Amino acid sequence: MRSRTPPGLLGWRLAARLVTPFARLLLSQRAMRGKEDPARLSERLGLAGIARPAGRLVWIHGASVGESLSALPLIERLLAEGDINVLVTSGTVTSAAIMQARLPQGAIHQYVPLDTPRAVARFLDHWKPDAGLLVESDLWPNLIQGAAARGVRLALVNARISARSARRWRFARKSVAALLGAFDVVLAQDEEIAERLRRLGASDVRVVGSLKADAPPLAVDETALAALKNQIAGRPVLLAAQTHPGEDETVLPAHDTLRARFPDLLTVLVPRHPERGGDLAMLCGTRPYARRSEGASIASDTAIYIADTLGEMGLFYRLAPFCFIGGTLVPMGGHNPLEPAALHCAVLAGPHIANARSAFDAVLGAQGFGRVITSGDIAREAARLIADPQAAGAAGDAAARGAASLSGAVERSAAILKTLFDARA
Repeated sequence: MRSRTPPGLLGWRLAARLVTPFARLLLSQRAMRGKEDPARLSERLGLAGIARPAGRLVWIHGASVGESLSALPLIERLLAEGDINVLVTSGTVTSAAIMQARLPQGAIHQYVPLDTPRAVARFLDHWKPDAGLLVESDLWPNLIQGAAARGVRLALVNARISARSARRWRFARKSVAALLGAFDVVLAQDEEIAERLRRLGASDVRVVGSLKADAPPLAVDETALAALKNQIAGRPVLLAAQTHPGEDETVLPAHDTLRARFPDLLTVLVPRHPERGGDLAMLCGTRPYARRSEGASIASDTAIYIADTLGEMGLFYRLAPFCFIGGTLVPMGGHNPLEPAALHCAVLAGPHIANARSAFDAVLGAQGFGRVITSGDIAREAARLIADPQAAGAAGDAAARGAASLSGAVERSAAILKTLFDARA
C-alpha cells in the first residue's frame, strides 16, 4: 500500500499524524474565534454525536454553505427512495446552522472530521457509510483514501474545478490522480470541467449539469419581506449581492452616479461575509447608511442599507428586479446566479465567473445583457432598468428561463448513483 501511495500523500499523512496531539487545542482556539462550535468539537475529532441509524447509509459531504445547499435537492431525491438514511457533513459553523434548519426528515448533520488518520478512522468506523458523495471539489486525502480502503463506493458529485486550480494540481499530478482515482464515478457540471478532471486522472467522468439548477427558490420570511417593502416604500433599489472587498468600492461610485438621476435610490449591499459590515459602514463615508445586523430600519434618508446578516438572500432577491452578483469583479469565480434568476431577478456580473460559467452563460445569454466591469457599466445598466420597469421585469423573466434550461441534474445524478448503491448491496 505504501509503495502505491504518491509521496505527496504520504507527506500529508505524516503531517496530519504530527498535528493529531494538538488537534483539540487547535479546535479550541478556532472556537474562541467563532470558527468552530464549542459544543460539537468532538465531531471534528471523529467522535459521533449520535448513533448510526440502521440500514443503508449514504454520506454526503459539502465543504460549506454553497455546497451543502446545492446538495439539498439530491438529498430529498435519495430519501424519496424510502430505504436510505442520509448523513450530511460540512466544515463550517454557518453551514451547520443552515443544514440543521433545512435538512429534511431522515437526514442527519455532523461536522466533517479533521483530515487526520485517527479522526477519519473514528468517523468511518462509527458511521460505516455504504456510499460517499463528495460535493464539488473538497478533496481531503485521508478521508477519501480511508473511505475507499473500507470499500465505500465514492462519487464526486456536482464536480467542478477551475482552470487555475487545475493548473495548480499539475504540480502534484500523482497525488491528484490518486485522489480522483478513488472515486467510482465523477459527475461534472459541464464538459469543460469534465475534461479538466479527466486530464488530472479521473477515469469515469460524466456530464450531468449543476445540482444548483434544480434547487427550489430560496426561502423567505414573509413578515420580514413585508416590513422591508414598507420601509422602502417604492423607492428604486440597486442590489449588490454577496460582495467581496474591492467590489463595494466599485458599487458605491455607481450608486453616486445613479443618485444624480434617481435621488431617492436605495442601494442594498449584502456582503458575502457578514463580519464585513463594519468595513462597509466605513466605506459609506458621508452617505447615510443603516446596518441590518444592528436592527436599524430603512429611513427616508437612508442611502445605503448594509444587509450584514446570514441566510436572507431569498429576502433581498425579492426586493429588487435586478442585482449585481459578487465575486465577479474580483477573481473569486462568482457566486450562484441561479438563485436570483429563479426569483425573476435579473443579473449583472463581472468577468470572473469560472465557478459557475455555464450558469452565468445561460442566465446572461437569456437576458441578452448583464456583463459589467466598471462602476460606469453598473450605473448604465442599472439606470436603464430603473427607468423602464417593464424592461426590468422582462429581463427577470428571461433570467428565470435561462436558469430553468439547466435543470435535470438531480434526476441524472440519482440514476447514476443508484448503480453505486446496487453495487454496494
